Amino acid sequence: MIDVAILGSTGSVGRSALDVVDAFPERLRVVGLSAGSNLRLLAEQILRYRPLLVSLRDEADVPALRELIGNLRVEIAGGGHGASTVAAMPEARAVIAGIVGAAGIAPVHAALMAGKRVGIANKEVLVAAGDVMTRAAAENGGEILPVDSEHNAVHQALRCGTPAEVERIILTASGGPFLSRPLSTFGEITIEAALAHPTWKMGNKISIDSATMMNKGLEVIEAHHLFRMPAEKIDIVIHPQSIVHSMVEFVDGSIVAQLSTTDMKFPIQYSLLYPERAAAPFARLDLASMRKLDFLEVDGERFPAVELAYAAARSGGSMPAVLSAANEIAVSRFLAGELPFVAIVDIVRRVLDRHAGSVRPIDSIEDALFWDQWARNEARGIGVAVSFRK
Repeated sequence: MIDVAILGSTGSVGRSALDVVDAFPERLRVVGLSAGSNLRLLAEQILRYRPLLVSLRDEADVPALRELIGNLRVEIAGGGHGASTVAAMPEARAVIAGIVGAAGIAPVHAALMAGKRVGIANKEVLVAAGDVMTRAAAENGGEILPVDSEHNAVHQALRCGTPAEVERIILTASGGPFLSRPLSTFGEITIEAALAHPTWKMGNKISIDSATMMNKGLEVIEAHHLFRMPAEKIDIVIHPQSIVHSMVEFVDGSIVAQLSTTDMKFPIQYSLLYPERAAAPFARLDLASMRKLDFLEVDGERFPAVELAYAAARSGGSMPAVLSAANEIAVSRFLAGELPFVAIVDIVRRVLDRHAGSVRPIDSIEDALFWDQWARNEARGIGVAVSFRK
């Protein structure tokens, strides 16, 4: 039996992780749950899975959660360190990290320091503090397995050869909802249009990142840390069907691809049961229904966020942390109706320019969080003198 703690249990990744637990009741058991503010759903999860430990982002919500779960005995940790407490709990053997943004940095680090296997669905953790996380895993017997479909696909493909045989990693991107939209209309993009991803059902932040393709730029940096591959050997191709989740090209010219339906349950199951492959009840890919698989180059004018991310990767140090944090604030401001879609990448670029002369190494999570907070403050303070339609 594998005891599992789920960080971000009420989010899309957390709910998918619980679906995987349901599919393997004799193999997987929930011992810890961590959530933000969705108390009612968290209470339902507690009553169903009976975890030993639960955490809430706001300690003031603990009495309300206790009322919702009645007399059920469960330990509840509230406040900023609650998720880290769940991540490092002795009973958990594996942790699924689905907390969005920099809030996931400390809990993932705590899990790795405690020697856990961590399935990471949060790009920002490795982007902001990749060296710190990989070192924590190596020194404490922890393990990092990717839950992002692209990196999970690469992890699977890499099993077909040795590291010395790898020529390059090829990450696929759907192109998001604006792959064919006229550039002249980008100033009119609404929040609803940006959230309408053509192939994946995801949370708001990652949906906007897909629309700008910042998500793919962040994935390049993440892949660098996960697979010890320099950014110049990590390429991106647009694949609108989202059937091929990513590929690895080997030195002999062979390309190994991983294909499956667009369902996060597949990479979550892989990360929890690895190296075993187990029969699952989830939807299978119907090869006969696929009439074509398209692959396109990335248009830098349409998706300028991609080159920003490559530049941050080349710079290294604190620059990726600044990139990630500035983007997170710019996206939140767009979702709040404060700025137009086209200003998201512009704000990120301006923050990176301000940081260009101050890049420092990231030697601890404190370093990562310092530059994360610096970038957030900078991104919040940048005004946008552009009219737009909400």
